[in-house]
Amino acid sequence: MIAAPSIEDIRRLQETIGSAVYRTPLLRCTGLEDLLAPATEIFGKLEFLQRTGTFKARGALASVSTLTVEQKKAGITAVSAGNHAIATAYAAQTAGISAKVVMVRSANPARIAACRRFGAEIVQVDTVHEAFSLAGQIERQEGRFLVHPFEGPAVATGTGMIGLEIHEQCPDFDALVVSVGGGGLIGGVASAVRQLRPGCEIIGVEPEGADSMRRSFAAGRPQAIESVRTIADSLGAPYALPYSFKLCRDNVDQLVTVSDEQIREAMGILYHAVKIAVEPACAATTAAVLGPLRERLRGRKCVLVMCGSNIDWPTFATQAILRDAYAAG
Repeated sequence: MIAAPSIEDIRRLQETIGSAVYRTPLLRCTGLEDLLAPATEIFGKLEFLQRTGTFKARGALASVSTLTVEQKKAGITAVSAGNHAIATAYAAQTAGISAKVVMVRSANPARIAACRRFGAEIVQVDTVHEAFSLAGQIERQEGRFLVHPFEGPAVATGTGMIGLEIHEQCPDFDALVVSVGGGGLIGGVASAVRQLRPGCEIIGVEPEGADSMRRSFAAGRPQAIESVRTIADSLGAPYALPYSFKLCRDNVDQLVTVSDEQIREAMGILYHAVKIAVEPACAATTAAVLGPLRERLRGRKCVLVMCGSNIDWPTFATQAILRDAYAAG
């Protein structure tokens, strides 16, 4: 039976790993509100200010905290487009153990460099599917513990900390918008928020070219996609898995998709209106609020989880649509 982490589980994890993560700010984004329907309030949970630059540090540290002495001796492995690799390397360094991570060759160079700075051994492959396969092989052959990027109770408990913090920082919000890759972020956040604010509407956002969770919802069971086609590589999970799927199915009210063009425009809007430069995955929630969710959120108090900022300036300047000004509405 699949059970969501309880609020008590999440609080215990806070006590265990609290010193290794930041309690990230939650700030009102008036620059975004100027572009939306009247009376809509937007608050950003700034997880891009988290250690390692994304929310991923929470799940990786939570996973490592469950290891036995023997498992720590063998070390850990992970598969990632970059952010989870960085977080896994950070968690390994914090725990004093070794990490061997698999990354796709197309990963942002800044992310690869960050992973190396935390002392991880890096193995590169061509595709996401190859990366998951090789990580499984390393797990079997070297006895390393696989720190999964989105699946399992430890990951959900780690990301559940974000939901708990949001509730403590803004207890009267009535809508929550979260980016969706494999479902580890939204699964944990949504399960915590559903326990704390049962009436809150929880909405997930996927790129059009990486919509495994939308397909899974439609089929009623976890589904895979043949290929990942999006600039939001951090959201490019090739399939959904049972635990995170169940948490999402139980707690997420709606899923919407956004195009790469909408994401690129949202990156530019965040840069001009909020003065932040973030990666495409982080801009997906803003793209949804400015696009398919604009009318649904009219006049409501909404929290966006802003998940990561591991991007270098040359890549950002290439991907973001940077205009001199944006017209309101």
